[in-house]
Amino acid sequence: MEGGEGTEETPLPLVLTRFQLSEEYGFLLPDPLTELPEPYGPWMEIAHDLPQLIASHQLRSQVHQMPQLSTQHLRGREELHLAHLVLSFITMGYLWQEGEEGTVKVLPQNLAVPFWEVSQALGLPPILSHTDFVLANWRRKNPNRPLEIENLDTIISLPGGESLRGFILVTLLVEKAAVPGIKAIVQAICAILQLDEETLHKALQELAEAIGDMSKALKRMHDYVDPAVFYAVIRIFLSGWKDNPAMPDGLIYEGVSDEPMAYSGGSAAQSTILHAFDELLGIRHSEESTAFLHRMRDYMPPPHRAFVEEIHRAPSLKQHVLSSGDARLCTAFNRCISALAEFRSYHITIVTKYITVAAAKAKAGQADPGDRAGPSAVKPPSALEAKGTGGSHIFSFLKSVRDTTREGMISA
Repeated sequence: MEGGEGTEETPLPLVLTRFQLSEEYGFLLPDPLTELPEPYGPWMEIAHDLPQLIASHQLRSQVHQMPQLSTQHLRGREELHLAHLVLSFITMGYLWQEGEEGTVKVLPQNLAVPFWEVSQALGLPPILSHTDFVLANWRRKNPNRPLEIENLDTIISLPGGESLRGFILVTLLVEKAAVPGIKAIVQAICAILQLDEETLHKALQELAEAIGDMSKALKRMHDYVDPAVFYAVIRIFLSGWKDNPAMPDGLIYEGVSDEPMAYSGGSAAQSTILHAFDELLGIRHSEESTAFLHRMRDYMPPPHRAFVEEIHRAPSLKQHVLSSGDARLCTAFNRCISALAEFRSYHITIVTKYITVAAAKAKAGQADPGDRAGPSAVKPPSALEAKGTGGSHIFSFLKSVRDTTREGMISA
């Protein structure tokens, strides 16, 4: 896990491993564990039964009966990640079991203390984040078959049935599609340092192609996720207790702190990929968007955050392309910018369908219940109608970052 000395001389594959990045999986946790060691059976039992426990309003009483387990038997990053995934899902279920009007002010000690300890060990916040929800929450049905949606499943689930599974796995496929782009970043930076324009041109072509593949993967959301279920059932369980009117005071982690703490909910802005692309391409977002994005970096595993910071410190790609006067490099650079702006535009299309249109239908009472389960089936959540689960004003934020991406173009 630790980096060696003299990274510039390190062969390329080793550069990624310094940041807990995988040649094959990128930011995804490679083949995550699906079971914790024996002492943690009580956690796993509750976690595997979450949708049913939430639907029957029994999760909170189950958590109250859960033994307080020590985290000292957890060994290595994989066990810690699975423990964080399990405890974060139980926490979200516990918080939102009764919908946004039945929240609690205190997370009980038998859940709060181990969750805090595991979070400290990983350098992650004690809340469900993109790392838990997507990066560490997948398994192959058949270990010998490829990473395709038909051969994938989640490890831990929440209410939302097939739509929740689809939402997680399509997002995972977007992360997987980005892997050649991550490698292209490393190649591009090395090429700049070595003044190797041919390799740089090739890296930029690969980057643009990877971003295009991410957009193709994102389009599959329509096939696997029902907007009514996403809006009325799934979304509340991704909500945090910072900038959320339903929990204005935050949450007290009993046995950790007497003062309430506030954390943002899960958000696509916590995915390291777009931060890395922005840094490489020298995209400068508005002050407000930058502040939000930088805050979201606190929700990434520290090595992934360090990867983004390393790209930020590298020589400027845009300056290099401009000063080279090479028309081919300019075109390749602009293709990357254009692909990234298109990806962000498409994300706005998805958010419009799954939040704005779904909210209007839910209000009009037209939403088809589908495979809905859980408390929010009764009354669609209203606290986050105009906000993302991370707490941002979602449309102004998404449009702003899309527009500032376009502004990153090099003019002829």
